[in-house]
Amino acid sequence: MSYQNRPAPDSPDKPVIWTVSVSRLADLFRDITLEYDHLATIEPVNLGFDEAARAIRERVATERCDVVIAAGSNAAYLKGRVSVPLVIAKASGFDFMQALARARRVSDRIGVVTYQQQLPELAEFAATFGVAIAQRTYVTEEDARAQINELKAAGIQAVVGAGLITDLAEEAGLTGVFVYSAASIRQAFDDALELARLTHLESIRGRRSVVADTLRAKHGLNDLRGVSGAMETLRQAVVLYARSPATVLIAGETGTGKEMVAQAIHRESPRSLGPNRPFVAVNCGAIAESLLESELFGHEEGAFTGARRGGHAGLFEAANHGTLFLDEIGEMPLALQTRLLRVLEEREVVRVGGTRPIAVNVRVISATHCDLEARVREGRFRADLFYRLAVLRLALPPLRERADDIVVLAEWSLKTALAALGARPHPNLHAEITACAPLLERYNWPGNVRELRNMAERLALYLAAEPLQALTPAFVLGVAPELGRGAPDAQLLAAPKIESETVEQVLARFGGRRDEAAAYLGISRTTLWRKLKK
Repeated sequence: MSYQNRPAPDSPDKPVIWTVSVSRLADLFRDITLEYDHLATIEPVNLGFDEAARAIRERVATERCDVVIAAGSNAAYLKGRVSVPLVIAKASGFDFMQALARARRVSDRIGVVTYQQQLPELAEFAATFGVAIAQRTYVTEEDARAQINELKAAGIQAVVGAGLITDLAEEAGLTGVFVYSAASIRQAFDDALELARLTHLESIRGRRSVVADTLRAKHGLNDLRGVSGAMETLRQAVVLYARSPATVLIAGETGTGKEMVAQAIHRESPRSLGPNRPFVAVNCGAIAESLLESELFGHEEGAFTGARRGGHAGLFEAANHGTLFLDEIGEMPLALQTRLLRVLEEREVVRVGGTRPIAVNVRVISATHCDLEARVREGRFRADLFYRLAVLRLALPPLRERADDIVVLAEWSLKTALAALGARPHPNLHAEITACAPLLERYNWPGNVRELRNMAERLALYLAAEPLQALTPAFVLGVAPELGRGAPDAQLLAAPKIESETVEQVLARFGGRRDEAAAYLGISRTTLWRKLKK
């Protein structure tokens, strides 16, 4: 039974499906979506190839997606490049017969262009029914364009294929015959809903507990974003350190991403393989000393007033065979430092109030924003523990020392924040962010990447409320005035910039829309009109 004839599920937690297309297939996806929107939350991704892959990878970091539907070369490109299950919409043999019949009305000679492989059945069909069919294959868009030109030069007037092929055929002055039918797309939607249902059931079976589901690293190497040399060096160090079981000490200012780096090391290591390889994190400065000991090492029943009946396993036991991340290790009290050192040395833990040692196989990664060596000299941190924790060391550079990354991170953070609000980025977002580069790069960013992400969330809120608002330096300063502090010429940065780009060029970039061009330049529409008259 087709899904479209089934009653809507009782659960409000409907599957989330994204459809990917940049051609006329998008129109067919949109029409079929109306038949399925009571069964799933369906959203189009109007991008192709690398842009689509990057957008999906970025969005799934903050959004839920159960299944992606794509077709043709787009689907082939996405396969293996995204972590979301992929359903490939395929044209049936009947689709091709109908398309050939439509093409025959235009021309006795027909071209069929398919992705990578020819269809042997078509040769048999052509011989049986006396139809002249010229088959071609392609891999890239340039390749497809060349095949279309060859068919045109051979005198063929009608070309059958997917959206990219029919678009290129019509661009060359030929008749493009779209091969996909509504029935084939409905089948893809049915398959996607079934796949989402099976995936959901599998996740329920595999979920041991809510706690267990949280004991995993959410961030990997791809989340360490940046194009600077410092970030490339950091990524290389993460891959190298992941091969070793030794302890790692990560030093860096607040907001530089210390836990993200720790998660990436875990994700790249053998300790992330398998269902029982957890990543457990604890902030040593956020838990009272009386509770921190019990949280780390566990306690036996009756060990202290309020101790859990039956006792309680600590975080070392929870992280067995995985990684334990000790954030703000410099805040750990001296008394607990001694116990921690013993666990690291003996590879076993004794619960509070207990006597039985419990063997643990845990890799420890710790992090600090303070100068631990200075604390060792001051007697506030044990020297032997410091050297035990710092077998491998990483120093994360502050954002102000990564000027090449600021605009890149700002654009990615803003797109992520807009997506979280259900808003689409402006088509000229990259150019607008680049125009704000002097303002962003001269700021000191004391809160580092975390502060930049917070600023992006503020900007996204205003941009989502005013979709036509351009992202100008003046607008950014209005939303984030802190960027102008300590910069005497901040107002100059926010002033209209037209020296490097003429008014006519800006107007052309915005397709003649004067409101958007004026907003981008930071001037009124009247001022824009005066400048155009000059």
